[in-house]
Amino acid sequence: MNVTDSTVYIVGHSKTNTDNAITDHFKLFFIGFIVNVETDRVEDLECSVTLGITSRFIQSIFVGQKFDRVSENIENQVLTRYFGSSQKAILVAYKDAVKKYRAVKTKHYPPVDILKNKCH
Repeated sequence: MNVTDSTVYIVGHSKTNTDNAITDHFKLFFIGFIVNVETDRVEDLECSVTLGITSRFIQSIFVGQKFDRVSENIENQVLTRYFGSSQKAILVAYKDAVKKYRAVKTKHYPPVDILKNKCH
């Protein structure tokens, strides 16, 4: 994981099926993304899952991918490679996180204090 001043942390969430272990344990499904705002690439992520292998598999789909818009390629990867009961929840959490990221990039980045330091 490469956390620097150029990375931000964005969380997307969604609901899972009622018969899902994630719902029993966490109530909601979350994916936390670390994204480099200079390259718009996902550096790392973790998600609220009950098995480590699930988190690693989801990482394999997202890490290194662009995060500046919802990617049809990523959606297809989830739909054609991930066959757990949280498939739809992953897509909803992903889209939620991209929406938040775009808002951060548009409205809040770079942070105001960084701009002040550059103006002096």
